[in-house]
Amino acid sequence: MKGLTLKPRAVTFTFSAIALALALSSMSGCSSQQSDAAVQAAAAPNAVSTQIITENASNPFFKPYGTFVEIPDFDKIKAEHYLPAFKAGIAAQHEQIQAIIDNKAAPTFANTIEAMEFSGDLLDRVSNVFYNLTSADTTPELQALSKEVSPMLSSAEDDILLNDKLFQRVKAVYDAKDGLKLNTAQAKLLEDTYKAFTRGGANLSEQDKTKLRALNEEIGKLSLSFGDNLLAETNAFELVIDNKADLAGLPDDVIASAAETAKKRGHEGKWVFTTSRPSITPFLTYAENRELREKIYKGYIERGNNNNANDNKVILAKIAALRAERAQLMGYKTHADFVLEERTAKTPENVYGLLNKVWPAALAQAKAEVADMQALIDSQGGKFKLQAWDWDYYADKIRVAKYSFNEQQTRPYFSLDCTIQGVFYTANRLYGLTFKERTDLPKYNSEVRTFEVYDKDGKLMAIFMGDYFARDSKRGGAWMNSYRKQYHMNGVDSLPIIVNVLNFPRPVGNEPALLTFDEASTLFHEFGHALHGMLSKVEYRSQGGTAVPRDYVEFPSQVNENWMTQPEVLAQFAKHYKTGEVIPQELVKKIQAASKFNQGFATVEYMAATKLDLDWHTLTDTTPKDTAKFEADSLAAMGLISEISPRYRSTYFSHIFAGGYSAGYYSYLWSDILGADAFEAFKENGIFDKTTADAFRNNILSRGGSDDPMLMYKNFRGKEAGIEPLLRSRGLLAE
Repeated sequence: MKGLTLKPRAVTFTFSAIALALALSSMSGCSSQQSDAAVQAAAAPNAVSTQIITENASNPFFKPYGTFVEIPDFDKIKAEHYLPAFKAGIAAQHEQIQAIIDNKAAPTFANTIEAMEFSGDLLDRVSNVFYNLTSADTTPELQALSKEVSPMLSSAEDDILLNDKLFQRVKAVYDAKDGLKLNTAQAKLLEDTYKAFTRGGANLSEQDKTKLRALNEEIGKLSLSFGDNLLAETNAFELVIDNKADLAGLPDDVIASAAETAKKRGHEGKWVFTTSRPSITPFLTYAENRELREKIYKGYIERGNNNNANDNKVILAKIAALRAERAQLMGYKTHADFVLEERTAKTPENVYGLLNKVWPAALAQAKAEVADMQALIDSQGGKFKLQAWDWDYYADKIRVAKYSFNEQQTRPYFSLDCTIQGVFYTANRLYGLTFKERTDLPKYNSEVRTFEVYDKDGKLMAIFMGDYFARDSKRGGAWMNSYRKQYHMNGVDSLPIIVNVLNFPRPVGNEPALLTFDEASTLFHEFGHALHGMLSKVEYRSQGGTAVPRDYVEFPSQVNENWMTQPEVLAQFAKHYKTGEVIPQELVKKIQAASKFNQGFATVEYMAATKLDLDWHTLTDTTPKDTAKFEADSLAAMGLISEISPRYRSTYFSHIFAGGYSAGYYSYLWSDILGADAFEAFKENGIFDKTTADAFRNNILSRGGSDDPMLMYKNFRGKEAGIEPLLRSRGLLAE
């Protein structure tokens, strides 16, 4: 799924982020050249004693990396380096926080709020590397470390948020806020810091604080187990084919890729398909063997639900129950009420209201799509009712019949290299950015590509990494994260290091990596997140890049997708990988005509997962539920048709049970409303209109979390977003 990755809850207390205890994963951006001194200052861990540094002289985390702009020195970082760095980082921050508490001077914004914001450099430094790698290039050692580190971090965060003496200093500053003459960013930092404490349990009794600590620790451990189980389930499944006839209908490049996978998995001379998206999607779309389509489909949707050592049913039910218990301990009716208080949606009722507005039209369209496919099955003499594992196969047949188009026609025109250049071209036209690839810089995996990013004034503003291919050490989906955020605080001008992580199919033989139209769109989407990080220009680390509410963070990336479909942009990069021919306008028109095809299905499967998320997190009962029954009842209540499964069933819904989207999966739809409305401004003024692009950069991308997000949106658009552009874009509302 397109989106961002989150660190576990506990990492948010690396006090660059405590002001946003529910903030997003680290993202960053910068707009000025750093001096060597500034880079070194950003790299050096603060408040770590000379003795500790001496004892860890060989540990890369305890000294500047000495690399170009202090990119983490991945070759020197070993598994044994993390735990000492985490422990020292926790201890160092504890000393910094204690110094704030012990300060005899009256609490001020500078000696309390900013002092907390400035703390935790070493912890931030090690966390950024560790949690990026556990998502993108994990190992058994890192997974084991996660289980050891998670409770340490959870406890350390609670030590801060539940410290009454510290809270009283924060509260004193907060109570005096009207007379402090703070600027917008400072006022936001104060507000968020105060809320982090109140929402972190600062007002609880000592007995309830102890209970909260236990709940936080247990939820953290269960979430890690959920993610580990899902990765094991995903890697374990394989559909091994030894009869070439069973490959009928599959494109040659898909067959070749399956042969490569088989070779790597010890099945020489056979073909292997897995539940990773680059493998399962083309199989379900093109394989003529219906029995095998059913087998791989069920292999995908039953992950975590096989009553084995990796089963997630009991784990997720406990997580949901514990979250409900924690919310009630904090004085909220449900976990969703607690979460949404800090989102732009505000309440579960508002989210359910949005779903109810979109669901009828989406379901009606999906039923019409079912009727079309069933009619095709019947016309071909099929003696069966359309099932979920038939959807992609027959939808493709309908698409070809209606539009003479299928996604395989687009692959030759979307090589990965050219699509990357298309993304860069768009960023250059909109914001004046330029990119220079470097092959000599440190990388965590040999497949990573690294670029220097220069602003329109020619100054180095960021490092961008792209990690594009699927592998067993990488979790599924696509996301953006950072190894260092942008900020300009406490004498440090921090240059951001941003990464996009995707799961595209690898190149086969001597041919380049070729993407479908949808995969290329995902690349544009994730780069929208990267722009949000790279173009950030804020003072405080906790406000950098995508430190915005979860239901707002997808908005800039949704906007960025739109440029890919513009003929002017396609002409720049969508070129046949053999002939260099620009994608024909006839094919472009087919793409545009087909863009609203199958949107009933796409919207329904997403909304089914959204409702499942909300239903799990509006529970008031703190007794774990029967997962299978709860899920079935939830989907039946909304009237989901049997031909469509939720995009994520509960047992592999890592967004909400192992990530940061609990009670927030609706965010993609919420953000898409903003995205569709925002792009209307570009369509009205010109897709590369400088005034509009500057307004989007200055009011949205550069501001990070330094102001109220909806106010920032209104400053850009001049009005609130309407739902009509989204419905029109999905073909759910007449033009």
